[in-house]
This record gives sequence, C-alpha cells and structure tokens, in this order.
Amino acid sequence: MAKEKISADQLISVIISGIEDVKGKEISILDLREIENTVCDYFIICEGTSNTQVNAIVNSIQKKVSKELKDNPWHVEGADNAEWVLLDYVNIAVHVFQKHIREYYDIESLWGDAKTTVIETSY
Repeated sequence: MAKEKISADQLISVIISGIEDVKGKEISILDLREIENTVCDYFIICEGTSNTQVNAIVNSIQKKVSKELKDNPWHVEGADNAEWVLLDYVNIAVHVFQKHIREYYDIESLWGDAKTTVIETSY
C-alpha cells in the first residue's frame, strides 16, 4: 500500500498546531522556495522558555504529525541539550530555540530574502 503524499500546507498546519498546544512563542514561517540553492522549502521557527519547554514543543510536534499524518521527521538534531532542536521533515525544517540561542544565531536575518509569515498566538 503506497503512502499518501502529504502536502506542505497540511504538514505546516499540523506542526504549527503542535507548537501552539504547548504554548511555543514567536512562531515564524520562512518560505524559501523563491531562493536559489536552499536545503528545503520552508523553515518554521519558534522558541521555548526553557530546556523543558523546548523538549515539550519538539515532542508535541512529533506526536501530532505522527498521529494525524502518519509521518516522522527524517532526522532530529540537538535534542540532547534542548537549546536548538532541528526537526527535519525533508521539505520543511523546524527550528525550536531557546530565546538567547535564537537571538545569537538570528537565522531569520541569514535568510532575509525569504518571505516571512508571523503566526499570531492568543496566549
């Protein structure tokens, strides 16, 4: 039985929902499709206030995507210290930061040519 193809919009929606379930902060989507030589189509970036919350966000995303879309990240990096965790869903890379690490690396500026969408949260 062939696996159903998941659209980027579906995956982004479920990832955002997973972040919001555990009150992830400062959520941004960077659309990289118009930029040459990128590693993926989208970055989703958010932050947590502690190692515990960063891990909670990562776990929430993984559980929700697995349950709703039957998909798992191709690779997970940085979960040991939970300051910057990367979830690689091939065409979508999710970056979950602690605030000070996000400010230090400032990847939104590095990808300044990308179309950025900020997700408003109500918490």
